[in-house]
Amino acid sequence: MQKDFRPYWVKKCYLNFRSWYVEHYLRPKFSTLGDHGTFMRPWDIDVNGDGVHLGHCATVVAEADRHVSIGVWGIAEGEGSINIGDYVMISPGVRMSAANNITIGHSCMFANGAYITDSDWHGIYDRVGRDQANLPITIADNVWVGDHATVLKGVSIGENSVVAANAVVTKDVAANTVVAGNPAKKVRDLDPAENFKTRGEFFADPISLQREYDNIDRMVLQGNSFWRWLAGLIWPKWRR
Repeated sequence: MQKDFRPYWVKKCYLNFRSWYVEHYLRPKFSTLGDHGTFMRPWDIDVNGDGVHLGHCATVVAEADRHVSIGVWGIAEGEGSINIGDYVMISPGVRMSAANNITIGHSCMFANGAYITDSDWHGIYDRVGRDQANLPITIADNVWVGDHATVLKGVSIGENSVVAANAVVTKDVAANTVVAGNPAKKVRDLDPAENFKTRGEFFADPISLQREYDNIDRMVLQGNSFWRWLAGLIWPKWRR
């Protein structure tokens, strides 16, 4: 991990600006957006259409070359929705596209480049017109969708299940199951008696957690010089 040379107050100014950007530019794009979210590079998070709902304590990480894209394009005006629960983790490059409805439970995680879509968008023979066929997707609580995995229309995924990297899910996935491959097939059962530790537990007290992170920043960034940090921005090799 690269060392952070910023003084504490510089990082605090950046975080305050990021929060301001979320409230003034990102929040209005959602139909509803919960509190205590963390949005890294919110200017690279694209939200399109009406009916996009995101719950409390979300963590959404975008990068300049891998935007997060969440969009509703209903067959008719006012149709279609994406409903995402609390405590979710959405990584860079994730795309969610709904013509009908995508419902995602609490504490779900979506790894880099995952794609969730409830429509094929174009027909096999008619590649100009909009495909009218679409089927809702339901993803239950505490599901983990792996790196560059794809979940296609009409699929339901049960709680605690894991979709392996690069898998293409075309059929329902039972609860407590690991699936992999193209098309995805069950490769392992998970023991429901095991004590799953969820993101919901981690964010049970978001205000105290935020305070703890702030104290860590104060400790780690203590003693960083503004001029040394500025010099490192101008001459990166100087940091070495």
